[in-house]
Amino acid sequence: MPEMKTRWDIFCTVVDNFGDIGVTWRLARQLVAEHGLAVRLWVDDLRAFERICPQIDPGAAQQYQQGVDVRQWPVEWQPTPAADVVIAAFACQLPSAYMDAMAEREQPPLWMNLDYLSAEGWVIGCHGLPSVKYKNVQKFFFFPGFQKGTGGLLREHGLLERRRQFQQNPQAQREFLHGLGIDRAPGARLISLFAYENTGLASWLDGMAGDSTATHLLVPEGRILGDVERWLGVQGLAAGAVYVRDALTVQVLPFVRQDQYDLLLWCCDFNAVRGEDSFVRAQWAGRPFLWHIYRQEEDIHLDKLEAFLELYVKGLSAPAREAISGLWRAWNAGEKMPDHWQSTRKHWPELEKHAETWCLEQALQADLATALVQFYGNWI
Repeated sequence: MPEMKTRWDIFCTVVDNFGDIGVTWRLARQLVAEHGLAVRLWVDDLRAFERICPQIDPGAAQQYQQGVDVRQWPVEWQPTPAADVVIAAFACQLPSAYMDAMAEREQPPLWMNLDYLSAEGWVIGCHGLPSVKYKNVQKFFFFPGFQKGTGGLLREHGLLERRRQFQQNPQAQREFLHGLGIDRAPGARLISLFAYENTGLASWLDGMAGDSTATHLLVPEGRILGDVERWLGVQGLAAGAVYVRDALTVQVLPFVRQDQYDLLLWCCDFNAVRGEDSFVRAQWAGRPFLWHIYRQEEDIHLDKLEAFLELYVKGLSAPAREAISGLWRAWNAGEKMPDHWQSTRKHWPELEKHAETWCLEQALQADLATALVQFYGNWI
């Protein structure tokens, strides 16, 4: 008889539009494709899911997508057998009836809380530790991270080699950009912008418009478009819109699926990203980038920002370190950007080399999906 696949359940509540579902969808696909597991992905908002995976039928209670058993997480939970491994993504609360099903299993499942990504030092000490218990079922903390002693980052097998080949193939890049309606402005630096609302954007756009080097700014549809509209003095920006102001070309792109977004990041010279999933993908792109971290109460998100910067800028010269750190802090505080942008531009070659070095260093760690599978192997 063929060996039964280990069954995994991943639960995701969509909190911030795309970040939570982006991470769990990427993880679920990799567990199926690279580890041969049977994965059910429970999602409470299939319409948000559809934006990053257009094949999703938002009205279907069950569907298979790329080998993943995608389930609508119903308001009225129906009796469902618990899996061998249960992942509550980002501390979401499991249905009480499902928790009872976990406790009723002859062999209790491995239950993990897959937490948010952080570079803070305490993560290493907490990763893999037991958390709360429900009846006879023990929950464990599982933290993604950038250092040894954490769960690592999501990274598909062969990702960096595919990226290297694509970045060394100008024709492939031109064809991809052309497919999105992008005709790169002559001699322009190509920048992608995916961010939350930001009062600092207008000053950055002013700085790029008045720059001595041309910039072609690609803005996928999203929350930052309102700020772009205000700067341009227009309303109703939609995919396909192109505006030129002095040295700056602004182009609005359709919201693209995950695999296309990777290619977009790989094409660009600089990427402004937000949240968690695009934050990690920008690092695998091996290009200088700017992170707009998700705001939290009492500004505790700034602690996470500083913790990452402390790790990321190691190895940079003092001037380059100050330039990129200043840019990130100004952006996340909604402050004026031009001086910080000019300082960053002065150190461009060093920052480009550093971005690639950082990427390769992070790739030395086990990827997150593999680390989860190894954790389960050690647990049983």
